[in-house]
Amino acid sequence: MITDSGPTGRRWFLVTLGLSCVTLLAIVFTVWELVEHRYFRDLDYVTLHYLYITRGIASSLLVGAWAAWLVFGERRRHEQQLEQSYEHYRSILSHMPEAVALVDEELRVVEWNDAAERLFGFERPEVLGQRLPTVPPEQWRELEEALERVRGGRDVLDQETIRVTCRGERVPVAVSYSRVPRAAHQPQFFVEVAQDIRPRLRMRDKLLELEKLTLMGQMAAGTAHHLNTPLTAMLLQIEMLRKQVGNATSSEELATIEREIRFCQVFVQNLLHFARRPQLQRKQISLCEVIEAVVTLFRPSFHLKKADVQVDLSGLRPCQILGDPNHLEAMFSALVSNAVDAIPAGGWIRIRGSSSADGIAEVHIEENGPGISEQFRARIFEPFFTTKPAGQGTGLGLAIARNIAEEHDGTLQLQNREEGGLRATVRLPLVSSAAPVQPAKQESQT
Repeated sequence: MITDSGPTGRRWFLVTLGLSCVTLLAIVFTVWELVEHRYFRDLDYVTLHYLYITRGIASSLLVGAWAAWLVFGERRRHEQQLEQSYEHYRSILSHMPEAVALVDEELRVVEWNDAAERLFGFERPEVLGQRLPTVPPEQWRELEEALERVRGGRDVLDQETIRVTCRGERVPVAVSYSRVPRAAHQPQFFVEVAQDIRPRLRMRDKLLELEKLTLMGQMAAGTAHHLNTPLTAMLLQIEMLRKQVGNATSSEELATIEREIRFCQVFVQNLLHFARRPQLQRKQISLCEVIEAVVTLFRPSFHLKKADVQVDLSGLRPCQILGDPNHLEAMFSALVSNAVDAIPAGGWIRIRGSSSADGIAEVHIEENGPGISEQFRARIFEPFFTTKPAGQGTGLGLAIARNIAEEHDGTLQLQNREEGGLRATVRLPLVSSAAPVQPAKQESQT
């Protein structure tokens, strides 16, 4: 059977058909002559004439049947090849990871693959014959210009643009266009290959954030250089004032100012070393005392918000952890600061501490603010990500807090409360000598 389906194949098929028909006629006439010579040699002229006519008709029918069988067999073979080619072509389209749309000159969809259905949500039957439904109105001009470049023989590859889904969602994509070679008496077709670039854009954002971190480290170095000197001078002035003032009330106020200045020093150092983990000055400390110092620091903020603040650290009183008090104070300061910013005027904050039998200290900071929106849940620990208005947050607090928790072999988790608001949970390992106890009475502050 002929396998070439081009012009050469058709010529060879016609030659084969003609030769086979001639051969068949030759066989028929040869057999007929032998039969006639053996059995009909004594017949009269009229009878022989009718026999010749019968032989011609029979030969024509036989040759026609043979030719029809060959032609229909060849046609069946071509139809099978065409069907196999179409199935192969559909299989390639279906397994392509990119969304592929074949359109004509009028931008009507001729073909639509499975990836396009998954990305844009339009089923193949509903888009066939329709103008490309994924192009937003403001992008039509861009598409027509791209096709003009393709008609001129120029490539359009990986062009970033916007497409819309069946739900109206705008999706950033990278599109490439190519022109299908035009057959005789056939319309011109174009292929649009679209790739979802949301993962690429997220990676690009990550790289930009890394660049920001590098720049922030350089800025922080200069900030630390300029701020450490006046902060140190302020600490010296406090020491001098403490010697000059003898009453207990003034000494307590000076101690509070000193803690705030030291907190500023730690924050500057944390900012300086954010991109690289600093060496912790670990020592055995009371976690309860660290949290109480932070609560004292934020007491003016509580009063401004008229917040009801309840602190219950009785479960942590005898517990000791191995850590850097300045870093831990910065971590809890970031969490308490977020809680203060989140609650409405007259809201409440609950700080509870306890220890477990497996040697873990747990601190819960709860508030009755709006909580975390689902769309932002995955990004809350990203550096420079903040939901606060411009100028009211840097987006570094939670990132620094989680780094500090992990540096102390602990964890920091944030989750929405079922009743509303947010709960921040810090877990830190206790030193081996610390024994867990049951919580006792509760302290209240306003």
